[in-house]
Amino acid sequence: MGGVNRTRTTSGGPAGANLGVVRSHNTALVLGLLRAAGAEGISRLELAERTGLTPQAVSKITARLRESGLAAEAGRRASTGGKPRTVLRLVPEAGHAVGVHLDRDELRVVLVDLDGTVVGERRGELDLGAGAEAVLGAVGDVAEGLVTAVLGRAGGESTAGVGGESSAGAGGESSARVGGEPPAGAGAGAGASAGAGGEVGARGLPRIPSLLGVGVALPGPLDHARGVLHRVTGFPEWDGFPLRDALAERLGVPVVVDKDTNAAALGLSVAGAEGGAGGSFAYLHLGTGLGAGLVLGGGVHRGARTGAGEFGHQVLQLDGPRCECGNRGCVEVLCLAAVAAGETAEAARVLGVAAGNLVGLLDIDVVLLGGRTVAGAPEAYARGVGEVLDARARREGTAGGPVPVRVAERGERVVAEGAAQLLLAPLFGRADG
Repeated sequence: MGGVNRTRTTSGGPAGANLGVVRSHNTALVLGLLRAAGAEGISRLELAERTGLTPQAVSKITARLRESGLAAEAGRRASTGGKPRTVLRLVPEAGHAVGVHLDRDELRVVLVDLDGTVVGERRGELDLGAGAEAVLGAVGDVAEGLVTAVLGRAGGESTAGVGGESSAGAGGESSARVGGEPPAGAGAGAGASAGAGGEVGARGLPRIPSLLGVGVALPGPLDHARGVLHRVTGFPEWDGFPLRDALAERLGVPVVVDKDTNAAALGLSVAGAEGGAGGSFAYLHLGTGLGAGLVLGGGVHRGARTGAGEFGHQVLQLDGPRCECGNRGCVEVLCLAAVAAGETAEAARVLGVAAGNLVGLLDIDVVLLGGRTVAGAPEAYARGVGEVLDARARREGTAGGPVPVRVAERGERVVAEGAAQLLLAPLFGRADG
């Protein structure tokens, strides 16, 4: 992330931080505790006690974090003996990450700070089948517009506040639309990155010291480690496309790619909404498709080939309707057919049967529901899925009763926010980010 010291512009814009200072596991542990402590902060003694590090080691780490701009003093706390303890806090504005949710028909981009707080958002229509050049051009245009609006160029003066909305239209939404034609200017300057002084080429994000990179989440299956797509259901033309490397070249910043459900599960886990340390939950995402994100033992479970969570393609009806994956009677095709017919109760019942299979297999703590379709009738889906799981628990005499079913927090931004956490989580010691 660079070896430069903290940089502050003369225009009053946001300061950048030397994010390269976070180069060790111990530093990440300390940074994670600073984030968890919030604005109240945490003392060096407490950091030593919770990490198991020596006070001298903690002092060296926190000194580097303060020098780099990632930590600052948050006042003093009364001590039971001796002088009052100085407490430290995380500086959220010292780092930012872009989160991108590439859906089959929509693009949503958020900008978050180190706390995970959304400081800007844009969204627009998208056709995932329009071709790589058009889709990558849309991502670049929207991401550059959002970063420039909120953070300015090269850390210069921002053109928008940081209250969760960008300056692009009402609610911070853009009007980006991708059909069969690439956006204007998308055919030239491929791979151009920001030049000196924060200038950008035809493509590329502004060079802002606090910008970590871009996390992208989209329907699977895909290779998370290499950032290469497989046969995205309904869009076989993406098979084998190196999305991570293509976007990194175009945007000029690091890029991480994962499935939408994995990103959402990571974001929910980091936020501490469910599961807790060592806990487990399944996040079921029902939108233009159906998938699951799994958190087992407190960490996102992707499987050896990022194949875990292909929940929508478990077969419930052997002679059922043909699914776009090639099988018959998949839960996705059955559920989406009920949605299309306006039969919400039936869609929830089908989803509940499939969720019951998952609960019986993994014995998870809680089922979370999300996605655009669930957002349209959250109570109906939570009730319908819950009733199926309740009935199953009664039949089987499950100890402790049925697994609770809830609608996930963070609404329709859950995937985009989780995509940003793909970059932030490792910074704070999360190995599953």
